[in-house]
Amino acid sequence: MNRKIRILIGKVGLDGHDRGAKVIAAAFRDAGFEVIYAGLRQTPESMVEAALQEDVDAIGISILSGAHMTIFPRIKKLMDEKGLNDVLLFGGGIIPQKDIDELSSLGVGKLFTPGATTVETVDYVKKWVLENRNY
Repeated sequence: MNRKIRILIGKVGLDGHDRGAKVIAAAFRDAGFEVIYAGLRQTPESMVEAALQEDVDAIGISILSGAHMTIFPRIKKLMDEKGLNDVLLFGGGIIPQKDIDELSSLGVGKLFTPGATTVETVDYVKKWVLENRNY
């Protein structure tokens, strides 16, 4: 690998609960990733713009607000429009399985629900990036 895997982590929308996002950002950092933490109250547009500027390999969205069926499709659409087809969009939060299935069909990566471990998340992103990016 020529460089560290770069990952953007953030909270989109008005959801002000960022403990999970901070925990996952720390786990990726501890696993050797370069982490850009966008923080709270981001927009889909600001996350995609940051992904472009930072040349990230993956975007991780933490969402507990229930707006996942609006936010993930919007981010994915913006990513496609900006040519970020080889960047992973994944996330975590309280998301029903039927919604996970629908978002997956739109091209959203794995969505981690309560009980998932940080190791599972890190391993998934690392494997995806190594298989889909030029490393």
